[in-house]
Amino acid sequence: MMIMMKIVYCIAGTFNSGGMERVLAIKANWLVNHGHEVHVITTDQCGRAPYFLMDARIIQHDLNILYDTTVPKNLVGKLLTYPSKQIAHRKKLAILLKQLKADVVISMFDHEASFLYKIDDGSMKVLEIHFSRFKRQQYGRKGIWGWINRMRSQQDLAIAKRYDRFVVLTEEDRGYWGALPNIAVIANPNSYESLLRADISSKQAIAVGRLDYQKGFEELILIWKEVHRLQPDWKLNIFGSGPLKEALEQLIRNDGLQDVVRIQPPVKDIAQVYVQHSILLMTSRYEGLPMVLLEGQIHGLPMVAYACKCGPRDIIQQGVNGWLIEEADRRTFGEKVVALMTDENSRSRMGEQAKAMSSRFSEGEIMQKWLNLFNGMLG
Repeated sequence: MMIMMKIVYCIAGTFNSGGMERVLAIKANWLVNHGHEVHVITTDQCGRAPYFLMDARIIQHDLNILYDTTVPKNLVGKLLTYPSKQIAHRKKLAILLKQLKADVVISMFDHEASFLYKIDDGSMKVLEIHFSRFKRQQYGRKGIWGWINRMRSQQDLAIAKRYDRFVVLTEEDRGYWGALPNIAVIANPNSYESLLRADISSKQAIAVGRLDYQKGFEELILIWKEVHRLQPDWKLNIFGSGPLKEALEQLIRNDGLQDVVRIQPPVKDIAQVYVQHSILLMTSRYEGLPMVLLEGQIHGLPMVAYACKCGPRDIIQQGVNGWLIEEADRRTFGEKVVALMTDENSRSRMGEQAKAMSSRFSEGEIMQKWLNLFNGMLG
């Protein structure tokens, strides 16, 4: 007999278009559709609607802490204001959780991660991370910020040990955390199912993600300069928004690629976009489990990606559904892209394999792992 549970997720907000917000919507929708009671507690929602559709039965609470809008970005400002925000956050969250009397409360490694496990509300506490063990050290920061990120990386490990369960996305990342007795691996589920297939004959490649340091799109633009010299008829579309948009557009102009490389705004119906392309590219510096690769597989897109920490190695099988390239090896990356461009049969074969391998991340299979985790904790 299935046990119905009350499950609470904690996150800064659901208004962003990121992968973490998408995955939360998928999981919360699935759980309420299977009879469970789901609450989402945010700190910075400010009345904004969720970016991704969330079932009306999901109960949403906002604590109005306002980390994103009232905590300064500079170090001194953070040191002066962040502690008071944390105190207010912990107090409000503790009151709400004691009212809700949940079975399981989950932190998505946001602002409450450092204290959620201390709140005595009778629930089991789960911490889940959507990046890799060494995410903070991959920001590329120097000086005092680099030192702070190294220290916080050590704090992450200490915090992870304190939860009833700590969930990472990949087997690769599990190894980086050491022999933690509470660690479990559960991948992200596919964000949707679709019968739409990529147009392998299309002379277009696609990349998707936030326009920031993590995604490394400047690498992709530099790679494309050489690709364009060899295959001038092909185009690259980058779908995303973010702080580096103007810098990336300037790089495109500097390299004379404005007719073949375009930055497009993010779209909610991404399936209709994937199928207009025939190759998927990713040059991220770090990931957790990249949703773009999972989504591309659904539509039978062959993939070329940097083998960053973490995720690509758990998705791409070398030479089967795509190619993994060592980070910053632009020459080899470009060679593999050009090889796919010149061989439609290889694109078709890899695309077929990608579609078949996408079943490993089906929603039902992944969510059953979460239910097994919850039921195991609750006895």
